[in-house]
Amino acid sequence: MATGLIPVALSHGLVPGTTLPWFFGIDATGLNTRHIFRALMCLCLALVAFWLIVAMKPSIKVPALWSLVIVMLGLALGRLASLILDGWPHPLLVTYLLLELVFGFIGLWLLGRQAA
Repeated sequence: MATGLIPVALSHGLVPGTTLPWFFGIDATGLNTRHIFRALMCLCLALVAFWLIVAMKPSIKVPALWSLVIVMLGLALGRLASLILDGWPHPLLVTYLLLELVFGFIGLWLLGRQAA
């Protein structure tokens, strides 16, 4: 999960004035838009750092799995709400939805294995 989230985070926040119009047709010329996407990029990278640290420290595996489940299924829930309320987005965003569901449910499965 961590490795997959790095390019997504960077594509949204590293140079949002270039990538957001190209990927999604979002006008990122405004300072506030770039600010929001760079903050989201760093939030994603912070989660990646946490998940990579946990890979080296199994004693905190369960909290890491819960964070993965909450983040992935929370994002998926927001995307599903948008599908219902707003319609179909760019195909890449639908791919993100599918990946978030897959990783969220893998996290739940791994938590179930921890409890057994």
